[in-house]
Amino acid sequence: MFIRILDVYQVARCALAVGAAAVAVSGCNSAAGPQSPPPTEVSVMEVKTGPVTVYNEYVAQTQAPDAIEIRAQVTGLLERQFFADGARVRKGDVLYVIDQRPFESQLAQAKAGLAQAQANLVNAQQNLARNSRLIAQKAVSQQDYDTAVAQERASAALVEAQRALLRNVELNLEFATIRAPRDGFMSSSQVKPGSLITAQQTLLNTLYSSDPMWVYLTISEERLLQLQKAVQRPDQKTPFHIRLADGTDYAFTGRLSFVDAAMDQKSGTLQVRVSVPNPDRLLRPGLFVRVSVAAFESPSAIRIPQQAVQELQGLKSVYVVAAGDKAEPRQIVAGYRVGNDWVVSSGLAPGDRVVVEGLGKLRPGAPVKPVVTPAKT
Repeated sequence: MFIRILDVYQVARCALAVGAAAVAVSGCNSAAGPQSPPPTEVSVMEVKTGPVTVYNEYVAQTQAPDAIEIRAQVTGLLERQFFADGARVRKGDVLYVIDQRPFESQLAQAKAGLAQAQANLVNAQQNLARNSRLIAQKAVSQQDYDTAVAQERASAALVEAQRALLRNVELNLEFATIRAPRDGFMSSSQVKPGSLITAQQTLLNTLYSSDPMWVYLTISEERLLQLQKAVQRPDQKTPFHIRLADGTDYAFTGRLSFVDAAMDQKSGTLQVRVSVPNPDRLLRPGLFVRVSVAAFESPSAIRIPQQAVQELQGLKSVYVVAAGDKAEPRQIVAGYRVGNDWVVSSGLAPGDRVVVEGLGKLRPGAPVKPVVTPAKT
């Protein structure tokens, strides 16, 4: 019995010794400090290059190159309108006719006045011829001869005056028929037959040209510099695209035809005009449209998502995963946007791994576990 008690006692001592040794080992491990946390998992994209075109868009308004106000050159009663409102007319087509009877009467009177003046001129010329023969024979006085010369010259001048008067009356009669000065489309007539028309005052109608159509827009000084660079590229002959009010794209592109000479000091903008073909007359004067033009174009540009970019005091930076899978901040230059992406002009190179998700957990030099997401090209 005594031997069995002793064996139990020895076993208990051994167990206590093993437990003490385990505690000692655990204490040594605690003294060595806590284990390092695992690397932060972040989503990254590998930078690749691809073609990128950045467009600037402007609100613009169409205007006809020729908008001619139709006004009468003579006063009278409007007798007839020869076109339907809104109709297309050709150059020389009759638009309106003013009552011609007063001008026809004036024309007859002017012709009679001219005939009388011409008869007086013939009489004065004959009288001068007689006095020229008689003065050579000293049969008339010098005063009579001088009087005959003056009468002949006065009669000749009166004939010219009557001719000018006749021409003026003929013009008035011609102006009583109002014709289209060019091809175009008429607007709505402002007067009706029977109305009194005052010369050079009463607006009868407006004639609009339709092809090409002008599109006016205003741009800032910065955009002007971008625009000038864009139109100077040899591959951008007609870089202007038109978008209509319903969101559809116009079939024809435009070309730059006018840039104002000076900036508007009040608004800091400059007026620009684009000429656009309009064979189907889809564009009408006064329409609001949107004009887009390529401000930047590159066959090998770098795009990164906006969420990957941090901005502070006008400076942009990203985190890249450097060698050894450690986070490294990198300053970039990006001046253009395409949708939700920045176009990077410097600071990144193909093959760089840019952090796109998990930026809030990073600090410079921190180890990361990169998970690659597809890059945009």
